[in-house]
Amino acid sequence: MTAIRDLQTLLANLAPQRLEGDWVFCSLPAASAEQEQALLNEAMASFRESEGLSLLLPLPTAQANALHYDGVFHGITLKVHSSLHAVGLTAAVASCLAREGISANVIAASRHDHVFVPAGDSERALSTLKKLG
Repeated sequence: MTAIRDLQTLLANLAPQRLEGDWVFCSLPAASAEQEQALLNEAMASFRESEGLSLLLPLPTAQANALHYDGVFHGITLKVHSSLHAVGLTAAVASCLAREGISANVIAASRHDHVFVPAGDSERALSTLKKLG
């Protein structure tokens, strides 16, 4: 399937789908190589920032490792195959959710975009995104 660049086509075909589980964002300012590797194996996403390694982890993994997190999130995958060169998709999705007072943490991957919203807002966010197209 060819990645889509046209914003109107992307929005018409968003097909948002909720991911299973509760997710948390954690930062590891200092960790042993063994702990870091074990957590990377459990992470859905990671990004190395100057302050440390940021991880998107299942809630039980963070709790089992006594990691600090600020809120529990639910993930929504936009099933449309979006191009990394598409212009405006992140802005359209974040703006749509912002109008509803829902924070959006967007992660772009090579085929799809993934939006993490506060767990208590996930059903409303999913409904809102379904109407966006």
